[in-house]
This record gives sequence, C-alpha cells and structure tokens, in this order.
Amino acid sequence: MTPIHSGVASMGAVVLRWLQALGHAAFFFADLLRHTPQALKRFGLVVAQVHAIGNRSLLIIVASGMAVGFVLALQMYYALVTYGAAESLGLIVNLALVRELGPVVTALLFAGRAGTSLTAEIGLMKAGEQLAAMELMAIDPRARVLAPRFIGGVISMPILAVLFSAVGILGAYVVAVWLIGVDSGNFWSIMQSRVDVWRDVGNGVVKSFVFGVICTVVALYQGYETQATPEGVAHATTRTVVTASLGVLAMDFVLTAMMFATP
Repeated sequence: MTPIHSGVASMGAVVLRWLQALGHAAFFFADLLRHTPQALKRFGLVVAQVHAIGNRSLLIIVASGMAVGFVLALQMYYALVTYGAAESLGLIVNLALVRELGPVVTALLFAGRAGTSLTAEIGLMKAGEQLAAMELMAIDPRARVLAPRFIGGVISMPILAVLFSAVGILGAYVVAVWLIGVDSGNFWSIMQSRVDVWRDVGNGVVKSFVFGVICTVVALYQGYETQATPEGVAHATTRTVVTASLGVLAMDFVLTAMMFATP
C-alpha cells in the first residue's frame, strides 16, 4: 500500500470512529429524553440537583459577571469616547452581555465547574459498580441517576446566565457612573429604549437553554461511558470541558447567525 493510500485509510478510520461516537451520543441523548418525563415524577431529586448544580455554581457566576461588567465598561468607554459616543455605553454593555457574553461565558464556566462535577460523580458511581447494582435491582440508572441531573442542569443554566448578565450590568453601572462619571439617567434610559425584551433578552435566554443542554448531556455522557478506572474518570472530566466548550462556541455561531441575521 502506498503512503497516500495508507494516509487516506487512516483518515477514513478516524472519520468512521468520530461518526460512530457521534451516533452513539445521539442515541444516548434520545434515551435520556425518553426518561425525562419519568424523572419529573421524582421532583425531589430534580430540586436536589438544581441546588447541587446551580446553587453551588452561583459564587463563581456572580464573581465572574461582576468582573466582566467592570472590564467591559472600561473598554467600551475608552473606545466610544474617542468618537463622542460615550452616551451609548449602557446600550453597548447591555447588548454585549444579554446577547453574547452572558450565555457564552456562563456556559463555559458551567462546563468547567458543574460539568466536571457531574462527570466525576457518574464516573465514580460506575467505577464503584453502583450503576451495575441498580441494574441488578431492576432500577434503570438513566431514569434514576442521569435524567434528574439532566433536568437540573437545563433548569440551572438559563437562571445562571440571567444572573451573570444582571450582575454584569450592575458592575458596568458602578464603573461607568461612580468612577468615570457617565450620567446615570442616560445610562439607563438609552438601555431601556433600545433593548428589545424578546429579540435581545429572549434570544439570550434561548441560547443559554441550548448551552445548558449541550453542557449537561456531554457531562453525563462522558461520565456514563467512561472506563471504570481512576484514569478513565480523569480523562472523562477533561473531555467534558473540551467537548462542551467547543460545542458551545460552535452552537453560539449557529444561533447568532439564525437569530440576528435579519433586522
């Protein structure tokens, strides 16, 4: 076999493995959706997962939102004041946060904090043969363990994104009004008059919902399919962050093109 043929064969084998993994993940996601209504009947489990996934991620989300608001206000002011458009600072900060930075940065933080936690938890349950024990007792681990965590992640992500954007706007207000000296009334009035609730805020919430599905499904899939060894769990947590982050960034481009392509 010539080097060209061997290279093509190797590339084809890699593509086939990727397609096989993608198909397996798609079947996993479909099965997870099938067990979601059953998991809603165990509402206490869902509430516990919302607390574990969302509430315990609140500190890093609020701190990051405040820091992003501070920096965004400074950077936008220095750029806008050059062209005499400093009065648009509130509008630019709001649109940047609710449309892009809020959903995307929250999703990346969510993947790094809650996603890795979910993967490690499910992976350790598999390594400790707890999932196998459930199957022996005729308990489906996807309905009892995975589905409540999936619902909890999907519920938590939009709430965290909204809090990130709100705290970021407050942080920008502190810097713009208290430190720089931008007029407070102008900061809020132009924001209220130019930001559309459905087109801007609503689309940001839709983005965060989709990102929550991506991050949670990736985390659960990596944990459920990992090798039942400490090394396997470690590699699965790494794959969770990388795969979820790339998926969020790619889907952000697709959603932005669909939502804001036409005026």
